Amino acid sequence: MGKILVIGAGGQLGQCLKTVAERRAVSDIIFPVEQEANILNEALLIELLQREKPSFVINCAAYTAVDKAEDEVELSKAVNETGAANLARACKANNSTLIHISTDFVFEGNEVKLLKEEDEAKPINVYGLTKLDGEKAVISILDKHFILRTSWLYSEYANNFVKTMLKLGAERDELGIIADQVGTPTYAIDLANTIFDIIDANTESYGTYHYSNEGVTSWFDFAKAIFDISGTQVKTNPIPGSAYPTKATRPAFSVMDKTKIKSTFNISIPYWRDSLVECISKIKG
Repeated sequence: MGKILVIGAGGQLGQCLKTVAERRAVSDIIFPVEQEANILNEALLIELLQREKPSFVINCAAYTAVDKAEDEVELSKAVNETGAANLARACKANNSTLIHISTDFVFEGNEVKLLKEEDEAKPINVYGLTKLDGEKAVISILDKHFILRTSWLYSEYANNFVKTMLKLGAERDELGIIADQVGTPTYAIDLANTIFDIIDANTESYGTYHYSNEGVTSWFDFAKAIFDISGTQVKTNPIPGSAYPTKATRPAFSVMDKTKIKSTFNISIPYWRDSLVECISKIKG
């Protein structure tokens, strides 16, 4: 397996990787703090990789505030594109394989079909555009890469939709939730397990892969499931996205085809609601 280095260790996926590493008894893995692994500082990254000599680098660092990105274009671009390029060059200089996390938001999401890796990417917001530019930077710089596009990430760690709904459900009698945006929730613990599966596979099947949990749902039905599983009593009303305008436009339908990752790495992917049960039990436990 070799040594593993996690960039963005303090974020949601970074914390999930730490949890899964402990469960799987992965010992040769390091989680540097941001000051030691700032992806905007290329010299620092090269020095870090020279010192640690990781076989694999997992990049969980990203600018993910989708609406704020519309105003903070340069910062979003710096983190999601320039930072990815910096890390790719550091990996190339040290012969490390990069596992880079991307998003379903690289797609326009305007037609009802399962999105394949080779489908045209046409982002409709700044966040998606900067993430796509980050993918392109990684591909142009580094042959030894795995790009994993994921969607609707949540877990027992950090801030996410599940924890927000549990908080709001406990505080309010009634909530309106968007019902005309459809995708697939992804439990970050499941994604972390898959990342270790890719490393364990010891393969050179480099490229771009889609990973989310199985199934399809709307934000409204996702919220209903959260309240149902957690036993939260709150009236939930479906509303159109137009009733809750946001700075950034979201894809209406962004459900990814996972055939490639399942067949390449011989993995099975949990159904989204089954993983949600597991996560809520962790949060409530």
